[in-house]
Amino acid sequence: MEALMDRTVVAEITSHFQALSSVIPLHSIHSEDDYDRAVSAQNKLLDAGAADEKHPLADLVNTLGVLISEYDSVHYPAKDVPPGGMLRFLMEQHKLTQSKLPEIGRQGVVSEILSGKRDLNIRQIKALSERFNVLPTVFF
Repeated sequence: MEALMDRTVVAEITSHFQALSSVIPLHSIHSEDDYDRAVSAQNKLLDAGAADEKHPLADLVNTLGVLISEYDSVHYPAKDVPPGGMLRFLMEQHKLTQSKLPEIGRQGVVSEILSGKRDLNIRQIKALSERFNVLPTVFF
């Protein structure tokens, strides 16, 4: 049976991997320093155009994203945000007032949703998810 890689190829891969790993943490993230390095490296790659799926380093960005996400889920778990709280956040981000949300209804309806006195209905959720370009599940 023929060897899949000879020693020269393994040595070359090892050399490239070590050089890349000295700049980008290509392992599970175990510390805040590793996390900071991974986020910084990912941001630099994204700034260099690697967000484009056709970029030669797009897979590296995706790999870093998985590693960062795994660390985030353990160390920075997402908090449950009530629908009104999520709507308030999106309104602040987009600098909107209650009167600028015709998808929901009158200003009084928006106020009741923001205060938790009223729930969003399916039509409102669909309209808001389209307007803010978010998944409808952020309002559940």
